[in-house]
Amino acid sequence: MFKKKKQREEKEINAGSMADIAFLLLIFFLVTTTINAEKGIMVKLPPWDPNPPIPEEINKRNVLSVKINKLNQVLVEGEESNVGLLRETTKEFIMNPLKRKDAPSSPRSAIVSIQNDRATAYEVYLQAYNEIKAAYNELWEEKAQALYSHSYEDLPKDMKKKIQEEIPLVISEAEPAAH
Repeated sequence: MFKKKKQREEKEINAGSMADIAFLLLIFFLVTTTINAEKGIMVKLPPWDPNPPIPEEINKRNVLSVKINKLNQVLVEGEESNVGLLRETTKEFIMNPLKRKDAPSSPRSAIVSIQNDRATAYEVYLQAYNEIKAAYNELWEEKAQALYSHSYEDLPKDMKKKIQEEIPLVISEAEPAAH
């Protein structure tokens, strides 16, 4: 009389392709994700030479000495200065518009020497380096405007090279001082 209800079989979900989908998603995210790594300072180093270079006699008037001590104080030619003033100081030293006897006679002979202490904060060193580099960039831009009436960045390589020959980027990094 009474019919027994048939129990329904529970249907299983086929999970065989789930592993494939998870694997594809993992690969997708690995390929499309960018990992931000600190790039550091882009400096072109001279080629390795097993023979030590012969020391050249450099006129002290051609060298702007920038030192950063363990207290993170910036010293320009032994005088305490501010990192914010370093750009203008560097530009004035390189171009020597007042024809001072204690500055280089030409931008081609100007050298900026930067030295830090081993206990110097990296941020302060980087700020000082960036200000020196920015001084060169501004000088190149001013020269490009004066010669070609165009931005330095828009110039072809040969014109940029001509400007860099007139105002060469010479930053000497001295061995860090021990504290």
